[in-house]
Amino acid sequence: MKVVNQTVVFKNVSEYNRYDWRVKEVNKEHKNVEMTRKKKRSGIVYFDYSLLAILICLVCFGLVMLYSTSSYSAMMKQNGDSLFYFKRQLLFCIVGFIGMWLVSKIDYHWYINKSKLFYFFSIFMMFLVKTPLGKEVNGAKRWIKLPFGQQLQPAEIAKIAVILFIPALICTMGKEIKPWRGVIRVLAWGGFSAAVVYLITDNLSTAIIVMGITCITIFVVHPKTKIFVGIAGVGIVLAIAGARILGTMMETSGSFRLRRILVWLNPEKYASEGGYQIMQALYAIGSGGFFGKGLGNSAQKMIIPEVQNDMILSIICEELGVFGAIMVLILFGMLLYRLLFIAQNAPDLYGSLIVTGIFAHIALQVILNVMVVINCIPTTGITLPFISYGGTSVLFLMAEMGLALGVSARIKIAE
Repeated sequence: MKVVNQTVVFKNVSEYNRYDWRVKEVNKEHKNVEMTRKKKRSGIVYFDYSLLAILICLVCFGLVMLYSTSSYSAMMKQNGDSLFYFKRQLLFCIVGFIGMWLVSKIDYHWYINKSKLFYFFSIFMMFLVKTPLGKEVNGAKRWIKLPFGQQLQPAEIAKIAVILFIPALICTMGKEIKPWRGVIRVLAWGGFSAAVVYLITDNLSTAIIVMGITCITIFVVHPKTKIFVGIAGVGIVLAIAGARILGTMMETSGSFRLRRILVWLNPEKYASEGGYQIMQALYAIGSGGFFGKGLGNSAQKMIIPEVQNDMILSIICEELGVFGAIMVLILFGMLLYRLLFIAQNAPDLYGSLIVTGIFAHIALQVILNVMVVINCIPTTGITLPFISYGGTSVLFLMAEMGLALGVSARIKIAE
């Protein structure tokens, strides 16, 4: 092969074929390089299957433990149907997974302009509790009547409304969040929702969680974190000290919340006023030992009132032992770790703060439930996420998981 007047001249056909093959290989290599560059620019679409797998494990474990815990109570109260609570919870879980999948397909940026409307909608729904639509269950009027004999707890809507609205507010404010005036403005929005939850639905525990979500979201985004840690530490110490001081001054108090503090400080003395449930839960934990009595072999589930709700962890300890409880907490730890991963790698601040709010909600609810069961704090009525019985709670928790998966689906990882 030689070049004559910028024209390639070949000696024979075989030389031309070799040259043609080399040109094609070079072009193919250039094409592959260009495709690789495009992939690096666009990134690989990510979906957190680990989070989904952990969630499925938690839900399945919850269903098993719910049946084991509630079968005796259901047989006594529901005309011999030992599967009553299990079937209802299974239905809500199936609907919840469908809802989670639908929510995960929605671009979470769509919520930015709708979040304020959703916030006020949650306030409106809570005021419906005071109308004839309100329904009283176990002495607490916190539910709204729905068709087909169903009921809805509007305080659950407030949690997800705050998770969507507070991040949108912070993103809108921008640098205005840095001075204390901006912090107080955000706290006012979260505090108003928490106040409505407490005053209208008479639900102090959910009000604490709503305010906690707000505070943790501000803590994550604010540059000065040491001040918040100091305030939180002082607040916890003052709360514990105040509770113990009040406990010595409230022997004649008629307030059921103040009496709860007395029950917490001395459950044996006030067994007839609520201490009985705590005492039996502690007996269940103690009798289970490290490896438990075996699945379905609990004796305390026949005694503890409404054990399938906020006291289900005590039966897990009795049947599966402390080892079983540790495994449950490890599952929650893995779930929180995946949420933290999504929050750290979210494509923008709004997505990161949404997942941070979900992280805060689940972490606070698990911590409060565990502390109540082991009698570290007064009883609050907080359920254990994905495990305790409760249709409204499961549906909205699944919706939150859908939001987290929706954010994860928009993470792009370069090759």
